[in-house]
Amino acid sequence: MKQKNLWFVLIVVVIFAFAIYLMNHSVTKLTDSLNEQEVIPLLLSGSAAESKAEISGLAWYDDNLILLPQYPQVFDETGDGVLFYLTKAEILSYLDGTNQDPLEPKMIQLNMPDLLDHIRNYQGFEAIGFAGTQVFVTIEAGDGAEMQGFLLRGEIDSNLTSMTFDTAKMTLLQPQAKSENHSDESLLVLKDKVITFYEVNGKTIVATPVAHVFDFDLNPIGTIPMTNIEYRITDTALESANVFWGINYFFPGEVNLLPLEDPIATAFGEGQTHAQYEHVERLVKFRLTDSGITLVDEAPLQLALIEDARNWEGLEILDDRGFLIATDKFPETILGFVPFP
Repeated sequence: MKQKNLWFVLIVVVIFAFAIYLMNHSVTKLTDSLNEQEVIPLLLSGSAAESKAEISGLAWYDDNLILLPQYPQVFDETGDGVLFYLTKAEILSYLDGTNQDPLEPKMIQLNMPDLLDHIRNYQGFEAIGFAGTQVFVTIEAGDGAEMQGFLLRGEIDSNLTSMTFDTAKMTLLQPQAKSENHSDESLLVLKDKVITFYEVNGKTIVATPVAHVFDFDLNPIGTIPMTNIEYRITDTALESANVFWGINYFFPGEVNLLPLEDPIATAFGEGQTHAQYEHVERLVKFRLTDSGITLVDEAPLQLALIEDARNWEGLEILDDRGFLIATDKFPETILGFVPFP
């Protein structure tokens, strides 16, 4: 009887010790994934600092960061509009503390002959990318849930004084769902093609999402299956030939985008501020292959939240340092830097 009791006690001790090990291992993994990154603001001055700039995309042209306003015309009453840019040297000087004065983006004149005559219910520019001096943008249009997008191609002057678009040739981007104010919100430019991404790809909204692929003449060359991801993808940035990042964002009040479950939060948990607030501000990593686009199996980079939701709409990678990220007008124009974790 005593021997049986001894074996019972030993078995209980072993099971308890194993349970403690598993719990500690799990907690350690979860804790490691819950870190949130602070957004370091880069103070701006001039027109681009105004809320009406509504920055909706970022892209590198050589060593110049292009800032795309949603409505370029608001700063150019007599012309077709303007974009803005900062040099990488200016940005690095500010981040390194060599220059502490606010950065004032310079203007690029837009030439878009009769653009609004070609697009009904125009709702502005959404994304931008470059291949040499060729520039590609997406434009959103529509009314309510009746939305559509357009892909345009243009050329940028090598001295950054002007950018001209061929408005006679635009490719239609059909939405993948009837969803108010949503279209192809972001794009990637690879060495021989352009890929555009629909803004909302939640499981209950788009059952089988895809990314659209075009050649540099804007001819459709197929689609790539894409994993479901909840909330919104508002911009993308290429890390390597087959890896890219996206802004994954939820703005409080968009109840139609609330999922039954957030698989990313379920898998990796939430940081301190994400557990406190309703909004979601995180960067997620994707893997791109010819057969599909999938999420990389690692924790997202969660941004440390503030009380006001920041509607992040522009994303780019700054060398091996981290990310540059920009808001539209909510809660104000913000250009920020997020270090790599």
